[in-house]
Amino acid sequence: QVQLVESGGGLVQAGNSLRLSCAASGRTFSTYAMAWFRQAPGKERDFVAAISWSGGSTSYADFVEGRFTISRDNAKNTVYLQMMRLKPEDTAVYYCAGTARSYYRPREGDFGSWGQGTQVTVSS
Repeated sequence: QVQLVESGGGLVQAGNSLRLSCAASGRTFSTYAMAWFRQAPGKERDFVAAISWSGGSTSYADFVEGRFTISRDNAKNTVYLQMMRLKPEDTAVYYCAGTARSYYRPREGDFGSWGQGTQVTVSS
């Protein structure tokens, strides 16, 4: 498995942008599909975006509506989530997750490696 550490969270005003990073340790990062999930207070953890091991395939939750972009740099063992036009409802703890599966669904159970999360707060 890979060990994951998120960074880049913080407080931002609605309409602004933020970029999250997830640094991975371990020699197998480049073979892992990676994803971002988020969990708002009192709610379940939701899928946000995923990217294949090569970066050639990405997928997003409907609520992203073209505002977020997931990317990765395998040379740096890092995955990113660029978030634009943020809304107060984007406030949540954002988690980075990874899976060695070649086929995965946008759900928690398909991802075996998790970071500790980074808080994103969007003020109105």
